[in-house]
Amino acid sequence: MFQAGLPQGTCALLLGCGLAVPALADGIVRHPVPNFPISAAVEVPAGYSTIYLSGVGPDPADHATDTESQARSEIKRLGAELAAMHLGLGDVVAMHVFIAPDPKTGKMDFPGMMKAYKEAFGTAAQPNLPTRAAFQVAGLAGPGMLIEIEVIAARKP
Repeated sequence: MFQAGLPQGTCALLLGCGLAVPALADGIVRHPVPNFPISAAVEVPAGYSTIYLSGVGPDPADHATDTESQARSEIKRLGAELAAMHLGLGDVVAMHVFIAPDPKTGKMDFPGMMKAYKEAFGTAAQPNLPTRAAFQVAGLAGPGMLIEIEVIAARKP
């Protein structure tokens, strides 16, 4: 298959050597991180709309749960917000994750966040991976909130 100006067979050759190949989706180019479910960089072509979504917290019913449950709730809420704009999680090109320490351990639960994240990104049903940064913060605005996620999406013209 011939893609993105690469000579025929180049992608197969690079994959066979264990090298990362940019993923193409509707003109957006995602440069994967080997062995980790994020993109190192995402290129959005000229003419695409950029949509900045405000940080989303968990459903209020999930405030008393753990980081993993809250992350799952937030990703579901982000999916609904994107769907209302005729977009989906596959249109997310960048993500910022703010994680407060779990009161039980005093540390952020990065593995819990990752478990929920990997259910929605980099799957067979939704293979697109955004760039992502995760930060431990002292606290979040809502009582019981352990995580807040904000995303940037891109819309094809």
